[in-house]
Amino acid sequence: MLRAEDNKFLTESGAGTGMGELLRRFWIPVLLSEELPEPDSDPKKIVVMGEELLAFRDSRGVVGVIDQYCPHRGANLWFGRNEECGIRCVYHGWKFDTDGRCVDMPTSYPDLNAKDLIRINSYPVREWGDVIWAYMGPPEAMPELPALEMALLPASHRFVTKKWQDCNWVQAVEGSIDTAHFTFAHLSFEKEENEILDIKKHFVNPLTRVATDHMRWIAEDPRPVIKINPHEAGLTIAGGRLTGSDNIYWRIAQFLMPFHSYAPSSMPGENIFGQTFVPVTDTNCWIYTYAWNPHRPLSEAEREGYRNGNGVMAVVDENYVPLRNKANDYLIDRKLQRTRSYTGIKGVSEQDAAVQDSQGPIADRTREHLGPTDLGIMHFRKLVMDAARALQQGEAPPHAGHQDRYTVRSGACVTSRTKDLTAVMIERFGDPAGFVGGPGQNAAAE
Repeated sequence: MLRAEDNKFLTESGAGTGMGELLRRFWIPVLLSEELPEPDSDPKKIVVMGEELLAFRDSRGVVGVIDQYCPHRGANLWFGRNEECGIRCVYHGWKFDTDGRCVDMPTSYPDLNAKDLIRINSYPVREWGDVIWAYMGPPEAMPELPALEMALLPASHRFVTKKWQDCNWVQAVEGSIDTAHFTFAHLSFEKEENEILDIKKHFVNPLTRVATDHMRWIAEDPRPVIKINPHEAGLTIAGGRLTGSDNIYWRIAQFLMPFHSYAPSSMPGENIFGQTFVPVTDTNCWIYTYAWNPHRPLSEAEREGYRNGNGVMAVVDENYVPLRNKANDYLIDRKLQRTRSYTGIKGVSEQDAAVQDSQGPIADRTREHLGPTDLGIMHFRKLVMDAARALQQGEAPPHAGHQDRYTVRSGACVTSRTKDLTAVMIERFGDPAGFVGGPGQNAAAE
């Protein structure tokens, strides 16, 4: 369990807080590229770690992320007109470009050049992997973009979306790196093959028939042995389950600082799943969810499956709010819960959201009792809290300087029980950390 002051430190993300300042030292997803579809399209209100901001794509196609309010009289620039490389406030006509500079001030005398003295807050922006990223930290500390494999590949090899969640970002991250919960949260308790495959298809490539042994091992061993391997980008978190032979079934997740995680389910050749958790306020977050395949383009059938809730994706409305959500109790089906599913909730993503949201807007970690399968949670908390406290003492987070080492993979495998985690990682990925990058960050073959 955590002390109350540690839980507060861990979960706060506002400007000036320890964790909030740490998050601001990394590039942060703020929108999907598709949310600003064309030059001079409608601007978007966004809230990131409690900051009210405005995003817009100007006439050149360049995206800006600026303060949401006009510095003249405080009118909301969301009502403004996106025109000729700037947002014009509809109150008195002041106009701002993507860098926050005032480029027109109709209420002032032209010869005074008053507009040159006015600037609103803006953040550097990049588009990367179909996502719009902003950097909200000190300019002198700005790192490179994270070399996530899905962003390095052609767009045809990835699917990217997002979903809203009604809880603090930390408990959502902790759920994603907890490899033990799959036994109850996601499996059917019916052991027949058709039941197991029905659950399995929601978590991996629905076009791939996977041996049911893997799901049986998860069902029969709810207490995997957890092994941790720190590396330059974050943590490898592996859970090993008994197979009834001399082999161990490993499910290997990745946590990449400060808020990315990769699911542990994919066997060689299958699509890989990732998530990035972005605080909106301290009681809700956006989760960017994505799938990619290093070796081939995704098919339209796979894309349609993801739109319908396969993998870590949720079925969402036009605003990216899941159709099964906290407000409607995730459409829990008690009959299904009695007969087939521990949760009675459809969809892996929705099952995760239900249990994470049920912990409260901010989980009270002073009341929890951690066990042997929670080792990854403990390492995650120590890693991010130590980094945030070191930053308060003037020590920059080392992971921000190793963005080129973020090209790692997660996945599953079956290996001899005599092998330690390092040997397992080398056998599965060719590298102790699962790193698959190389010269020019071209993803290597598996």
